[in-house]
Amino acid sequence: MEDRLISFSSTALLIAFLLYLVSTLFFAFTVTGRTKSAEEKQYIKQKWGRLGFGLTVIGFGFHAAYYVLRWIGQGHAPLSSMFEFMSFLAMMTVLGFIVIYRMYRTTILGAFVLLLAVTLLGWASVFDTTPKPLVPALQSHWLKLHVATVGLGEGLFAVGFAAGLMYLIRTVDQHKSSWHTVMLEWVLAAILMVIGFVGLVFTFSFLDYEAHFKYINERGQEQVLTYTLPPLAGPYEGEQLSQERMKPLFETPSWMQGRDAPRKFNTLIWSVLIGGVLYILLRLLAGKRLGAVIQPWLADLKPSMLDEISYRAIIIAFPIFTLGGLVFAMIWAEEAWGRFWGWDPKEVWALITWLFYASYIHLRLTKGWEGMKSAWLAVLGFVIIMFNLVFVNLVIAGLHSYVSG
Repeated sequence: MEDRLISFSSTALLIAFLLYLVSTLFFAFTVTGRTKSAEEKQYIKQKWGRLGFGLTVIGFGFHAAYYVLRWIGQGHAPLSSMFEFMSFLAMMTVLGFIVIYRMYRTTILGAFVLLLAVTLLGWASVFDTTPKPLVPALQSHWLKLHVATVGLGEGLFAVGFAAGLMYLIRTVDQHKSSWHTVMLEWVLAAILMVIGFVGLVFTFSFLDYEAHFKYINERGQEQVLTYTLPPLAGPYEGEQLSQERMKPLFETPSWMQGRDAPRKFNTLIWSVLIGGVLYILLRLLAGKRLGAVIQPWLADLKPSMLDEISYRAIIIAFPIFTLGGLVFAMIWAEEAWGRFWGWDPKEVWALITWLFYASYIHLRLTKGWEGMKSAWLAVLGFVIIMFNLVFVNLVIAGLHSYVSG
C-alpha cells in the first residue's frame, strides 16, 4: 500500500510539472501580438492569462496531492531530503505567485515564476527520490515547522527575485554597455545553465544512463556512488565499477567534503558547460544581448509596479523566513543537539540570508533604495539562497549533511 501511494505521488508530481510547463507557455502568450490593436492585445492577455492561471491552480492541486500522498506513504512529512525540499520549494514558489497574482494580476509574471518552479522541480529530480526513514535528529515536529516555514519564505523570495529580474530587463539601457548590462547577462546565463542542465538530466534519465564508482566518502567510509550523467569529474582516488562507461577526465578535488560531493561537482560542471553553450548559441542566433531580446516583450509593464511586486513579495517573506530559518531552527537545534547555535555551515548561511534581506528592507525604508538598486538586491538575495542550497551542500560537510543527498 505504501509503495502504491509513493507511486501515485510521483505521478501527481509529474502532472504538476507538465501543467506548470504549459502554464508558462500560456503566460508567455499574453505578450504576443504586439502589432495588434489595444483591444486585441487586451483580449489575448485576458484569454491566455485566465488559462495560464487556471492551469497553475490545477497544477498546484496536483503538487499538493503529491505532498499528501508521499507523506502518508512514507509515514512522515516529505521535507527531509534535497529532493523533497526542492519539490516543496517549487510548490511554495507557485503558492507565492498565486497570492501575488491575485493582488496585481500581472500575467507575464507567471511566465517567469512558473519557469522558475519548473526549473526547481527539474533540479530536484537530480537528487535521490527514494523515501528514507528519518534519522533520530529529524524525528521531531520541528522538522515540519522549521522546513515548511523556510520553504514558504524562500518561495516568496523567489517571486521577489522574478519581479526584480523583470524590472532589470525592462529598465536597463541595452543601447550601451555598462555593468548593469554585463551583470544582467551573467544572471540570464546562470538561469540558462540550470534550464539546460535540467534538460540534460531528463535526456540521460530517458536513456537510463548510470555510471558507478567506489570511493572513500567524507566520513572515511567506503561508498558506491551512482552518476546519472557522464563522469567528467570522478571521485577523488575512486575506482570506476562500470568499465563500459566513459572514463572521468579528472578527479574531484579532495577538499570538497559535502555529501556525495563528486557527483554534485560533476553536476555543476555539466550545468556550466551546457548553459554556456546555450547562451552562446542564443547570442549568435539573436545577434544581440539576451536582455535586449526579452526587453520589448515587457515594454507594456510599468517599472514602478514591478518594483512594488518585488518589494511586496519580499516584505511578506521576511517575517516567515525569520520565524522558520532562525527562531524555529534554534529551538530545534537546542532540542536535537543541546545548543541554540553552533556555527554549522547551514546555520551560518541562513544567518547571512537573513542579514541580507534585513539590509534590503532597511536600505529601502530608510535610504530610499527603490527601483534599480532594490531590483539588484532582490536578484542577489535569491542567488544567496541558491548558493546555500547547492554550493554549501557540495563543498562543506556539516551537521546538516544527512539532508544533502
